[in-house]
Amino acid sequence: MSVANMSVNMPPSSTTVASMTGFARARGSLGSWSYAWEIKSVNAKGLDLRLKVPPGFDSVEVKARAALSGRLARGSVFANLTARRAEAEGIARVNRAALDKLLAALDDVPLHANLRPASLDGLLAVKGVVEVSEPEDDETARAALDASILAALVAALESLVAAREAEGFALAAVLGARLERIGTLAAEADALPGRQPEAVRQRLAQQVARLLESAEGLDPARLHQEAVLLAVKADVREELDRLTAHVLAGRKLLAQGGSIGRRLDFLAQELSRETNTLCAKSNDPALTAIGLELKIEVEQLREQVQNIE
Repeated sequence: MSVANMSVNMPPSSTTVASMTGFARARGSLGSWSYAWEIKSVNAKGLDLRLKVPPGFDSVEVKARAALSGRLARGSVFANLTARRAEAEGIARVNRAALDKLLAALDDVPLHANLRPASLDGLLAVKGVVEVSEPEDDETARAALDASILAALVAALESLVAAREAEGFALAAVLGARLERIGTLAAEADALPGRQPEAVRQRLAQQVARLLESAEGLDPARLHQEAVLLAVKADVREELDRLTAHVLAGRKLLAQGGSIGRRLDFLAQELSRETNTLCAKSNDPALTAIGLELKIEVEQLREQVQNIE
């Protein structure tokens, strides 16, 4: 049996991050049969198996579906089996009952003077008189063929898994860099001079002073209370803490490996939520600028996470 696409740089590993896209092919032959598997997988929310096998290979389809679902966790998987038997000499048999009925029917037909009596080759050419049957595999031979076809499927499946893990290895490096950048931006936002308590107090004092100068009848004490409430609502301490925590969780997931796509997707959604809240609360131009850059990084992270198994 020959197998295509078997060489990759990384051996399959349960702790490896895998993508959901890949392609593999395996061919083989046994006796007069030749066959080939092609497997392709693309992104999906769950595991969607779509198998196509020739007529007469239903038992192979059942076992192939079990093998694929046992090895893959997510993705739309298209597996196609083609099987072809070499031309073989059929077994010819004269249907004596049909021939006798034909001869009896001819005896009742008066022969015209210009017609010759029916010849044997002419009678044998009549449909149904000669039957040609294809040779059939016995039970043992068919079981050996099914086993050989399933072995080819396993080879193609391992090739597909290895290809998905090789791509996942590269994706994990990209995701790690994205998380690192998000963590760096969160730290920069936390260290902004405009977030220091003294800067916040000064900015609020200036705003209150401008309001008192431009409006008469305002209660200074009440105005100060409202300013304090606004300052509390505008504080992004919790958002920055959660961003940092989510980044750490993402790093742990990448180090853990395996089927982590759904958890990474959820984590990316949480990062997006915290970033949007940070931008909405920001009353400092420098913090807003960092928040917008965070949104770009998080969105790119979310797009790339969609390909992780």
